[in-house]
Amino acid sequence: MTMEIGLDNLKERYEEVAKEYNLPSFKEMNEDFEIEKLHDKETDLLVREIRRAMIEKNADYLRFVEMFLNPSNAPMFFLALVKNMDNSAKKVLDELYLKLGKFEIKSISLDNFYDEKKEAEFVYEFFSGWQEIKGFFQKITDELEDSWKKKSDKKEKGYLG
Repeated sequence: MTMEIGLDNLKERYEEVAKEYNLPSFKEMNEDFEIEKLHDKETDLLVREIRRAMIEKNADYLRFVEMFLNPSNAPMFFLALVKNMDNSAKKVLDELYLKLGKFEIKSISLDNFYDEKKEAEFVYEFFSGWQEIKGFFQKITDELEDSWKKKSDKKEKGYLG
């Protein structure tokens, strides 16, 4: 049995699952993980697809953090940012790496055997954890922006002299 596709149908199906498992609203999930992109995906395993959409973002952010923690193969842009990073930022990146890695491992284990309840528990836990992770990323990006601005200002002053 395949399900009819479409955004309205996705919202309806999500709200049913959200009610059953006490998950965040569609709006909250969509704002953080763009789950609306699942509207054209035919699936009987909606909660799994939502988890995969969430973990896709997790993987992107994990790669971003890894570039700072191990910049040996990173683009020059990252190297310039790492050079100006202080120890407190590196400590935050270490914490983020551990948090993101934990979710990555949990998600991999869920791919082995489908269990809607466990999928929903992951969605709930990850959404809650993501709220804290977003705060950490805001601190890091604010610091990176300041660092980049200082670097740019330094370059501009150097050219004037």
